[in-house]
Amino acid sequence: MPNSILVGAQWGDEGKGKIIDFLTDEADIVVRSQGGNNAGHTIVIGGEKYVLHLIPSGILRKSKTCVIGNGVVLDPVALVGEIEGLRKRGVKVEKNLLISDTAHLVLPYHQALDGLRENQKGTKKIGTTKRGIGPAYADKASRTGLRTGDLLLPDVLKQKLSQRLKENNALLKSLDAPVLNAKKVITDTLAAAEVLRPFITNTVVFLHQALEKKASILFEGAQGTFLDIDHGTYPYVTSSNTTSGGACTGSGVPPHRIDKVIGVLKAYTTRVGEGPFTTEDDALSDRFHAMGREFGATTGRARRCGWFDAVSTRYSVILNGIDELAITNLDGLDGVESIKLCVAYRLDGKVRDFPPTDSDQLARCQPIYTEMPGWMVSTEKAKKFADLPPKARAYVKKIAELTGAKLSIVSIGPARAQTIRL
Repeated sequence: MPNSILVGAQWGDEGKGKIIDFLTDEADIVVRSQGGNNAGHTIVIGGEKYVLHLIPSGILRKSKTCVIGNGVVLDPVALVGEIEGLRKRGVKVEKNLLISDTAHLVLPYHQALDGLRENQKGTKKIGTTKRGIGPAYADKASRTGLRTGDLLLPDVLKQKLSQRLKENNALLKSLDAPVLNAKKVITDTLAAAEVLRPFITNTVVFLHQALEKKASILFEGAQGTFLDIDHGTYPYVTSSNTTSGGACTGSGVPPHRIDKVIGVLKAYTTRVGEGPFTTEDDALSDRFHAMGREFGATTGRARRCGWFDAVSTRYSVILNGIDELAITNLDGLDGVESIKLCVAYRLDGKVRDFPPTDSDQLARCQPIYTEMPGWMVSTEKAKKFADLPPKARAYVKKIAELTGAKLSIVSIGPARAQTIRL
């Protein structure tokens, strides 16, 4: 398998975990390069459901090495909980997991500030998960953050953490918020450090040594293109680069070592949290929610749902350099009689083929739709592309045509076996 970056081509929740799990069979190493435990990847194996937040999805495959790269912000206590949860279910988490020694830590004061700031925004909330991701990246940018390398040195960790707790408790107090129990935070963090210490290493060196040995690397993106801090629907975004470029800066692997970019997208569009959503459709949302579909893996929040948006996805293709498309959740449209696809936007009387970068302008955009007939039969048991109903095949081919990338994978359910490779 060529070295490949897998990115979400929409607003996250596209089904990346399942596609990563499917592709990992052909890879040697799976790398997570950005985000934190605000992301959740769901994988179903043999009827068992796994939800991973920090550990790459490749952990569920034997003989694969998983790497948490330098671009990730890592809650040490949450990661220990994830490791222990997997071990209890019989999943090996030993030398097959490596953690960058320069990944930044998410600590309780980050979470406290995240929730406080979100609550203070009132009607202007951005929909953060309140996991402390934004404040952790802010500390990284302001050069005041703690890194996983600090977990290797208990005395240094205790000293640094005591100072940061003192500063952040003063800030919380000034905002009339409860202060943190410094002793408990230090004790919990030191305990997590004991568990995580064997996994921490210079992952840049490891990855380059693996490349010299011709190992194949799969980069597992978290969230989606339009949550990117630079290119997303700002300010309704996350705090990291979720586009393909983030895989390089967040892992230390240079761009010329990347062979392919795969974009994952749903056969329709969803979004969690606040922000403009041009093709949002309440009736479609109600339909999916009544089916028990489209609830966030991390927060459990109901996702906002809408018709497929070729305008935004077309932009995602050029922004990420997407070579191939993996379309998921096609089965969600099995019972829809007529399916809409947004082929352009209308803004202030003008037709646009690409979305505006300003969120206020995007909120004013009106979708221009074309419609295709639904197939009205189940796709869930198809084993190959030819098994799909002709109208379903025409629909996914239309998506590829509108977005300008090659169709390579179609997913028709949560299980590994419900994946068609073209």
